[in-house]
Amino acid sequence: VQLQASGGGLVQAGGSLRLSCAASGRTFSSYSMGWFRQAPGKEEEFVAAISSSGGRTDYADSVKGRFTISRDGARNMVYLQMVNLKPEDAAVYYCGAKRAFVRVGIRSTYDYWGQGTQVTVSS
Repeated sequence: VQLQASGGGLVQAGGSLRLSCAASGRTFSSYSMGWFRQAPGKEEEFVAAISSSGGRTDYADSVKGRFTISRDGARNMVYLQMVNLKPEDAAVYYCGAKRAFVRVGIRSTYDYWGQGTQVTVSS
């Protein structure tokens, strides 16, 4: 599975962005997908994950109620809709793929990663 994230940019605090992760490969539908982020000088942190069927999701407490993860199996796409962005959301965001929807908050359990997309939030 090859992944490519996009959609980052500069937005004012309170604004919205939608990140996209395009996946290649016929087995995309069998993978759970996740988003992580890393801000300068900080450790990478889990943001959100979605199961292969799309029926289960998980979010970091810091983004609950503001971010929504979704997937489109027909287009092999995963999205992260972000609203009410805060300066502390600024980071490079990465999408990853893993087989099982377990321990989704642990980066090392993911099998594939895309390159990151930068999100900048101005206050």
